[in-house]
Amino acid sequence: MKMAMLLDGLHGNSELIKMKTQLLCTFTDKKDLESTIEKIKQSYGIAFNKIYVLQNEDKPKEMVCTYNVEVGKDLDYNLVLNTISLHRKKYTNTLYTINALNEVIKNLNNGILDTSYKIPWENFQNTIMVTNSDGLHKIPTRIYQIIEVGKDKSTGFNN
Repeated sequence: MKMAMLLDGLHGNSELIKMKTQLLCTFTDKKDLESTIEKIKQSYGIAFNKIYVLQNEDKPKEMVCTYNVEVGKDLDYNLVLNTISLHRKKYTNTLYTINALNEVIKNLNNGILDTSYKIPWENFQNTIMVTNSDGLHKIPTRIYQIIEVGKDKSTGFNN
């Protein structure tokens, strides 16, 4: 995913810098959330300075940290356990792996994988879609907390 960032240059000039980022997702639980966040902060340069903590609505003790990292040639997605790379459909806040997306298409299209198939994204609002040995797994989520990296404060719903 290519993102453009407008940075103020020297002497008031502005310069458009292209930054390639990747959305990562780390699965954890409530009891390990704080240590997981610290490990993420120590392991990666967090693009846009935010870590979004989502809560599994079906299993409230299960948490998911999502964050963007700047892509570099030496980026290792495996620095933090239980981390995968994801894609996002912004207007429905749907997070998904490509394998999960393919499974959704096959499920909706009579078993046929057609990459031009129009997905009804509104049916997957606030959902993480991944696959495992059992097939497609849909995780309904809600925002639990938003952590601003590099600052001592966070905002969110800490219940």
